[in-house]
Amino acid sequence: MYARILVPVAYEPGYDISRELQIARALSAQDAVILLVHVMEKVPFYAINYMPEGWRDELQDAIRDDLARQAASLDQAHVAVIEGDPGAALLDHAQAEGVDCIVLASHRSDRALVGSTATRVARHATCAVHLLR
Repeated sequence: MYARILVPVAYEPGYDISRELQIARALSAQDAVILLVHVMEKVPFYAINYMPEGWRDELQDAIRDDLARQAASLDQAHVAVIEGDPGAALLDHAQAEGVDCIVLASHRSDRALVGSTATRVARHATCAVHLLR
């Protein structure tokens, strides 16, 4: 059983984290902390001028609120919105938070391949990784 479990949340059409949360609960030790984390990628420099002022703060607040809503069913949960390349940012966050397991879904639509973020996390994580297909 794990004491600190990281569950990355990707906001994609039709994405539902109920499977990840079910697995995280099953893998949790008593009094475990589950961390729900979303990674915001940086907007390309050529597009940033077209974004309305304050859009990033509003989006981060909306994501935090949604993560908190999803975390409400968990005994001990923390939510975070971080920035950067998803694979690297998740690995850095897991290390900084002392995570001992990452529960991660592959977001590839085909059945043969695992997504690039899941591949990077599985290859480079210093903790256990539970990968869902």
